[in-house]
Amino acid sequence: MSAAPSPTGPLRHFLQLRDFSADEIQYVLSRARIIKDKFKRYQPHHTLHDRNLAMVFEKASTRTRVSFEAGMYQLGGSVIYLTTEGSQLGRAEPIEDTARVISRMVDLVMIRTFEQTRIERFAAHSRVPVINGLTNEFHPCQILADILTFVEHRGSIHGKTVAWIGDANNMSYTWLQAAELLGFTLHVSGPEGYRLDPRRTRVQPATTLREFSDPRQACEGADLVTTDVWTSMGYEDENEVRRRAFADWCVDAQMMSAAHEDALFMHCLPAHRGEEVMGEVIDGPQSVVWDEAENRLHVQKALMEFLLLGRLS
Repeated sequence: MSAAPSPTGPLRHFLQLRDFSADEIQYVLSRARIIKDKFKRYQPHHTLHDRNLAMVFEKASTRTRVSFEAGMYQLGGSVIYLTTEGSQLGRAEPIEDTARVISRMVDLVMIRTFEQTRIERFAAHSRVPVINGLTNEFHPCQILADILTFVEHRGSIHGKTVAWIGDANNMSYTWLQAAELLGFTLHVSGPEGYRLDPRRTRVQPATTLREFSDPRQACEGADLVTTDVWTSMGYEDENEVRRRAFADWCVDAQMMSAAHEDALFMHCLPAHRGEEVMGEVIDGPQSVVWDEAENRLHVQKALMEFLLLGRLS
């Protein structure tokens, strides 16, 4: 049986940022600001009353679970929490079969997993929208939250410069998609062996992507400096090797001084002070990491609402 269309149009998934147009991203961001304002004023916003979200965690997370679970409840819906250990996914059931069953029982699925192909296989056999809560390749919900945070503090990100310092990971590749879609420049700097894969970046104009071997140069003129842990989940065996490789890629006051005077600092958390960022930066006046973390909640509410109800006036 083919996937059932939503009441507002064809079935949509959010597996990577490029699944949405620039206009759709802007709509979700603007809707998130409306929903956040209501939240701050304790105004109920139950647009997803009686809807159900299944959260499938093959990778553990604090922020992803709390933001999606609290968000769905705040929208008037309910949540089912599943892990590999507590479901047939951990007992060798084909992910296609799991998708066929779960999507007949809920209205929306969020998955936090390993390879992007795994979530793509699930979505291909799902009758309801599927959201990428994180894969090895992409982290689109986090970048939506980061851009919302930038907009709140500095206005439109169009024409601005974002400096990514560190690993070529799911965050950096999603930042690149955002730069392509929303018209800003991404500066990237990481040590040899941990840089962007040309097979994944395509040929980009300098107005979209510039790569630097010197992290301080990457920060020059940046409106936002952002980073992540040196060792992502699943790569723990490489921890000591990465520590040595990334020693010069710790975001410190000197790097921030190379950026614009009013540049922001972001980190998707959890953070290791003294490794990828110094405490004086993440706990300093330019840091907006706590707003950034909270905005996962609000932007994901807007995302779930959009996938299930389409555009609301």
